[in-house]
Order: sequence, then structure tokens, then C-alpha cells
Amino acid sequence: MSTYEPSPQLFFETVNAYQQTAAIRAAIELGVFTASAGGAATAAELATACHASERGIRILCDYLTVRGFLVKSGANYTLTPDSALFLNAHSPAYLGGALEFLLNPTSQKSFEHLTDAVRSGGTAVPGERALETDHPMWAKFARAMAPLMYQPAQFIAKLAAENANGSLKVLDIAAGHGAFGVAVAKECPTAEIVAQDWPHVLEVAQENARKAGLDGRHRLLPGNAFDVDFGGPYDIVLLTNFLHHFDVAACESLIRKISAALKPDGRVITLEFVPNEDRITPSTAAGFSLTMLAATPAGDAYTRTELERMFKNSGFTRNVAHDLPGGIQKVIVSSR
Repeated sequence: MSTYEPSPQLFFETVNAYQQTAAIRAAIELGVFTASAGGAATAAELATACHASERGIRILCDYLTVRGFLVKSGANYTLTPDSALFLNAHSPAYLGGALEFLLNPTSQKSFEHLTDAVRSGGTAVPGERALETDHPMWAKFARAMAPLMYQPAQFIAKLAAENANGSLKVLDIAAGHGAFGVAVAKECPTAEIVAQDWPHVLEVAQENARKAGLDGRHRLLPGNAFDVDFGGPYDIVLLTNFLHHFDVAACESLIRKISAALKPDGRVITLEFVPNEDRITPSTAAGFSLTMLAATPAGDAYTRTELERMFKNSGFTRNVAHDLPGGIQKVIVSSR
């Protein structure tokens, strides 16, 4: 019969977690994963491809193997399926560009003040204005995070196309990179997309819409989502990665405004990090609450029950949740 022996391992792994961040950043900056995808396998081959020392590459790749980013067999390193998809710079789902946003000074500073945030119940960064119109980090977010949203956007586009009769008029709230609206427009060739966001962020959405050839079916609606006139009526409203920034009252206020802009048979498609009712599983969705505590005055990762209550309180009687294939978020389709 085995007995549990207390260990300090978890403590040391957590305190030293900054080393994991530094290692993945170094590997991306050196192009280790891209070189591996190109055929470099040994430390010597990877060192040549990455213009680095063989010793340095060997130690870094061993660490990346320990952390689950590489597989080592003898002297050869190969990519895991996740690394091949997300960390090879030639992959359409490449996430290396997300480092600029995920490791930006504003985000890191919010966690430097986490103790005070826990005491006060919201971000404790002096002078923090991340949710205000002119904050530059949201344009960086839009450019950096688009690849991460590629797969969710395809899934949401197929949901939008279900039971669609004729052309669709779609409002993309806090459009950012515009990936969701663009995906819907590609899936539904007659769909018209109205992308709402702050003016400097919409420049990114417009660039991506142009690249997708949507100039005639993609227009911009600059302004704050809580203040701007949505117009309408719309067949579909896309509400992706937005509600978690605000408290319940603000979320319900926005959802009621969305309802007023919808056609009677219109739908709202929401994408969010949704923890289970225990609020500790699944780990990534549950852990996102801490990010909102550190970075926003009152945001949170809401459970499915909490989200459904918000929509029901705002006049939506049907809410259908979908697990995002291979993802860490949920999609909820709401109708009246």
C-alpha cells in the first residue's frame, strides 16, 4: 500500500514558472520549431539552422522536451502535433506572434500587483486604463491573436450558416482582428458584416477583410460597444471574447442592447472561457478568472449557468452550448 510523501515540487515549479515563459520565447525567437519542421533534428543541425551554439540548443531542446513541446529519440528532436500546428512559423495557425500581446508590459504589470488586486477585488495597477478607447494594446492584441482564433472562427462560421435563409446581416462586436466576421462571410457568400470596435483597432479588421476580398461586404462601425448605435436589425450578432471584461450588470446591459438590434428570429453567438460549476475545471478556463482579476476592474470567467442567466434575464429563452473542438472555450448560441 503506497503512502503519500509531501513534496516541495509543485512549489518550486510554480515559483520558477517564469523560466518556462523564457524558454518558449527563446525557442520562438530562435526559430527552433520552424527549423525542426524544416528537417533539422539533432542539436548540431538545429544550432546551424538557428544560428546558435550547439550546447545552448541542446539544453534548450531538452528543456522543451521536458515541458512537452518536443519529442526526443536518441539524439533527434521532433515536433509534437501541437508544436507542429501552432509553433511552426509556416503554419496558418502559428501563435508565435501572440507573444507581443501575451507578454506585453501592461499584462505583466497587472500581475505584479496581484496581491493588491486580491485585496481590492479588481485590477490594482496604478492608472490602468486598458478598457478605455485609446489604449494601444488592443491593436497589438488584434494583430497578434488572429491565428489563435482561426479554428474557433471556422466553427462559429458553420454555426452561423445553419438554417440561414438568404443573405445574412451580421454584427461583429469588438471585432478586433475581424477573423470571426471574415470567416462567416466566407462561409456565407452573401453575408454582410458590420465590424464594431474602437477606430484604431478596426484598422486591423479592415486590413484582414481586404485580404479576404470582402471590401463590398464588410463595413466598419467605430465606437464603444456600450454607446454606439448598432443599427440593424441583424440576423446574427457575434459576441466573442468580450463579456469576460465586465461584471454581470454591464454584461446584461449589453445583451439587452444587442437584443434590440436583432431580428425576431436572430441569434447571438458567444465565445467565452467557461469554467465548470466548480470553478476549478477545466484548468485553462478556470484559471482565466485570475487574469480578469489582475487586469480588469470587475471581469470574470463566467460559468455556463451564469452566462445562460444573463441571456435569460435579457430576453433570450434558448441557449445552446457547444464545446469547441480541440479548443479551450465554449460557444453559446442564444435566441429568443
